[in-house]
Parts: sequence; C-alpha cells; structure tokens
Amino acid sequence: MSSANKNTSQISKSSFRELQLQIEEFRQKRDDLNKKTKRFITELQAIDGEIEDYLKDVKEDYKKKRDYWNDKVKKLKDKKIEYKQLLDKCIDEGKALLKTSKKGKNTKKFVSIKQIDKKIENLERIIEIENLEIVEENAIVDQIRDLAKIKHDFLAEQQNDDYFRIERKIKIVKINLNKIYEQLSKWSNKSQNYHAKMHEAYESINELREKKKTLEEELIENKKAADAYHERLLRVMDKRKKISKGKRPYNTSQSRSRTPYRKQSRKNDDLAKLKKEKLAVALEKQKAGKKLNLFEARLILEQPKD
Repeated sequence: MSSANKNTSQISKSSFRELQLQIEEFRQKRDDLNKKTKRFITELQAIDGEIEDYLKDVKEDYKKKRDYWNDKVKKLKDKKIEYKQLLDKCIDEGKALLKTSKKGKNTKKFVSIKQIDKKIENLERIIEIENLEIVEENAIVDQIRDLAKIKHDFLAEQQNDDYFRIERKIKIVKINLNKIYEQLSKWSNKSQNYHAKMHEAYESINELREKKKTLEEELIENKKAADAYHERLLRVMDKRKKISKGKRPYNTSQSRSRTPYRKQSRKNDDLAKLKKEKLAVALEKQKAGKKLNLFEARLILEQPKD
C-alpha cells in the first residue's frame, strides 16, 4: 500500500470514529430531552386532573349549596318584610287607640306599663342616693304610691281593651322578627362560606392554569431542542453512511442500493398514514375533553402551526 493510500485510510478511520462519537453524543442528548418531554406531559396531565377535580367540586358541591342557602335567604327576607309591615301596622293601630282612649288624666301620659315602672325606679333611686329631708322623702314616697295605683288601674283597664291585645301582638311580632334576623345571619354565613370556597377554588384553578401555560412553553422549547439533536443525529449518520459506502468494494450494484430505499420510502408512507390516523383520533379525544396518552399528546404538539 502506498504512503498516500495509507494516510487516506487513516484519515478515513479517524473521521469515522469522530462521527461515531458525535452520533452517540447526539443520540444521548436527544433521548434525555425526550425523557424530559415525557415528564412534562405527565406533569401536564396531572395538572389537568387537579383542575378537573376543582371544577367538579365547584359545580357539584360549592355552587349548589351556595345557591340553596341563597334561595332560603331570599325567601326569609320576603318573610322579614311581611313581619316588618305587620309591626308597623300594629304600632300605628296602638297609637290611634291611645289617642281615642278614655283613660283617666293620670294614665294618658303613659303609653305602657314599662314607662310607669321606669318612673317608679327613678324615684326609688333618688331616695337611695340623695340626702333628703324627711318631708322631701315622704313626698317622693307618695308619688311612688300614686304611680303604683296608676299602674294597677292601667293594668286593670288594659285587660279587656284593644290596646292591650295590640301591645301583646307587637311583642309576638318583634320576637318573630328577632328569630328571622338570627336565622338570616346563620343562613347568610353559610352562603358566604360556600361562595368563599368557590372563590378559593377558582384562584387555585387560575394558578394551575398559569403553571400549565409555563410548562407548555417549556415543553415546546424542550421538544424543539430534541428535534434539533435528532436532525443533527440524522445528518451525522448520513455522513457515516457515506464513509462506510466509500470503504465497500466497487462491485456493489446500484440496483441493490435502490431496493432498500424503495422499501424505506414505502415504510415511511405507511408510518405517515398511521400517524395521521392517530392524530385524528387524538384531536377528537382532546375536543371531547378526554385524557390523552403520551403518544397522542406528542402528536398534537408536533403539529405544524399555521
């Protein structure tokens, strides 16, 4: 072998080894990025599951219960309005009766037993607190005695008159109104509690959607990088193939080299057809809101954008 041929052979072997190392490097980087792609897709599917769970809670639990208590609150508010109108009516009737009442002079200035009792309490407090002369104290005692008689007469007169019945009705209406206010407070709190849970759920959903958006962007960049290494791998493998062909004897016929190419072309056509069919199925599943497997998710991501 001549010196020139020997040097050419050595260079060829060196180039072949370098290409082989590049192939291994690019294949490893591509495979690592593909594994990362799988992790991204798995995480995205998990996020979709969390979002679906939150939406289910909102729709089937929080919203139904909030609307249920809101409806009860609305009906109770209507009832409260009815009782308030009834109370106003009773108070107006009581005032009208007081004006036309035939009570004595002493009772006309009092509208209820409570006012008489309050007046008596004030007089008794004066006796207890202030340092009075005996004459002053006796005069206050006489006032208390007079008020006690007025109260007695007032009660006796009210037992069978309309005013007493109206006053008792007012007390009942006020008691019912207080119960309505208490119930309104409880039911409103229940409604607000479920509304707050809905709000928290939607906040969590928005956070997850933002996280999903970020992951999708990272996934696209990661896939681009994986595709770039795959392209570089193919180019290097093509170079290695050409070098390998250069080492083979010249008697290899062209017909033999063409046959594998035709088979590969048909194989590629079949794969493209199968990929197209699988993509159509994946798009239908995505449209129907169904979960995609890893292969289907990648098919959708690999679609060329218009």
